[in-house]
Amino acid sequence: MNDFWATVNRVIAGAAAYITDEKGRVLLVDPNYRDHWNFPGGIIDAGEHPAQACAREVTEEVGLELEVGRLLTVAWVDHAPGLPYPLVNFMFDCGEVASDVSITLQAEELDDYGFFTVEEAGRLLASHAHQRLLAAVAARESGATTYLAPGQDRLVGQ
Repeated sequence: MNDFWATVNRVIAGAAAYITDEKGRVLLVDPNYRDHWNFPGGIIDAGEHPAQACAREVTEEVGLELEVGRLLTVAWVDHAPGLPYPLVNFMFDCGEVASDVSITLQAEELDDYGFFTVEEAGRLLASHAHQRLLAAVAARESGATTYLAPGQDRLVGQ
C-alpha cells in the first residue's frame, strides 16, 4: 500500500479571495517573493478546507475579516515558477469593501496593495492569474462557477 501512495500524483491546493471596491475594482497584493501581484490568498493548510483557508489568508494578509461567499472559479495551473507540483486554486467571492477600508498588510510577505480595474490588473498579474480574474468577474455576474483548465484562454462551459 505504501508503494502505491508514493506513486500518486501530487498537487498544491490554494485558495484566494475575489474582493472588489464600490467601483468594481479588484483588490490585489504585491508579494515580496514573486515577480507579479496576486489576490489575497495562499496555500491550504493541513486540516483546512478551501473556504477556511481563504478566510484565514485574507485576515493574515490584509487584516480583513470577511464572509467567504460562494466558489467562483477553480483553476488548474500545470506549471508556475517555483512550484514543484501543479496547483489547483479555489477562488471565492468575498464581496465588496470600501476603497478606503483600513488594510493592514502582512509585512513579512507583502509590499503593497491596491484596487485595480481588470485592465490594470492584467498588467500586474501573471497570465494564469489574469485568466482567473476574468473567470471570477464572469462567475460573479452569471452566478455560475467556472473551471479554468491549463493554458486555457476561454472559460469552460461558456
